[in-house]
Amino acid sequence: MGFFDSLLGRTKPPEADLDVLFAVPQAVISLQTQGFVPTGSGSVCFRDMEGNADDLVMADAEKIITMSPGSTVTRSDDRFGFHWLTVTRTDADVSGLVTDLHAVNSSLADAGFGTALLCSTVAFTTPDGKPFGLVYLYKRGTFYPFAPDGGERRDNALELQVRGVVSGDVPVETDLTKWLAIWGAPGLT
Repeated sequence: MGFFDSLLGRTKPPEADLDVLFAVPQAVISLQTQGFVPTGSGSVCFRDMEGNADDLVMADAEKIITMSPGSTVTRSDDRFGFHWLTVTRTDADVSGLVTDLHAVNSSLADAGFGTALLCSTVAFTTPDGKPFGLVYLYKRGTFYPFAPDGGERRDNALELQVRGVVSGDVPVETDLTKWLAIWGAPGLT
């Protein structure tokens, strides 16, 4: 941050720590003890960048991921105009899934699209079979639980319960106003 930036009150957002994704398998173990089941699916959400350079990066990431046996990749857009790249592993191997998600994130960041990264999700089912996600916020470097409960409602009690379960495993977002609803996210509907 430069001198004029500090005078004008501008701040530079912190760099995302993509390696913190590798803490997710430990959180999965904690969640499994509470009856949550990983689905083997996870997604990366990002804003579109001008031109097709981000499309080329995504195509390269897709090629790398699909070389891994049992991994499939799909692209989709949500109703808000954000792009999602979803990785699904037939063996539900969370460590492999996290490695794949990290590869997508790193590809975008290394190509200069780090500011376009919004979040990554790892999908689960709750003990009663509902969708649930552990969400990583790039700009904050933290995780939060997201538990849709039919329509556009959330199970806030479950989200707070999960916060307690995973707080020793991953950095959890302390500001609850940052726990954004990601309606329509792949694997969480």
